[in-house]
Amino acid sequence: MIPEEFFNNLDLYNYLSGLISKKKFEKIENLVHNRTNYILPILEDLYQFRNAGAIVRSMEAFGFQSLIALENRNEFKPESTVSRGADKWIDISYKPSNIESLKEIKEMGYQLVAVSPEINAIDIYDFHLTKPTALIFGTEFKGINEETLKYADSCIKIPMMGFTKSLNVSVAAGICFYEMRKKLEVSNLNWHLTEIQKLNLKIKWAIKSISSGEEIAFHYVKSLKK
Repeated sequence: MIPEEFFNNLDLYNYLSGLISKKKFEKIENLVHNRTNYILPILEDLYQFRNAGAIVRSMEAFGFQSLIALENRNEFKPESTVSRGADKWIDISYKPSNIESLKEIKEMGYQLVAVSPEINAIDIYDFHLTKPTALIFGTEFKGINEETLKYADSCIKIPMMGFTKSLNVSVAAGICFYEMRKKLEVSNLNWHLTEIQKLNLKIKWAIKSISSGEEIAFHYVKSLKK
């Protein structure tokens, strides 16, 4: 997250834009229109850094801006050689892995959808996206815990066509992100960021694109107060 004093500051963004290349500026201006918080990945106590890195890379590539890592025994730490810097462009929040955290996410306006091959799960292709959705992915090997499954609003699965009954969590996440992105694109849902959210995200990206960007931004904001 960017510091509070940087929020909603168009003058700051215009200043920072002059410090980055034209190519980077155009990329920021174009990509921000594809960003969304309508789909919110929730990762439940992943322990393999490579899986964390792969999921972060996939979600950023499909334009999902925010992720919540639920931690219990394991620290969420994306492997940098796998994420390839994708975590630089998204927002990651950390919460304890419990029902209270899931309640907080519901209070943010999200329906909770567990991704798990349960008997009563809906095929992802048949899932109707009608409201902001938090996709919950379970830990490696054990999957989503029973308490979370019971608390979730619904459950979806990726249909399997072979002897194998499930996919690696990062592969499953990539497929889900692709399918959810397709559903968003053909819908009439209001899934885009607000103009203020776009401005704040562009400020963040511009800062990330400049060496010592945050220090430079602080200095500029301070100069405006004189």
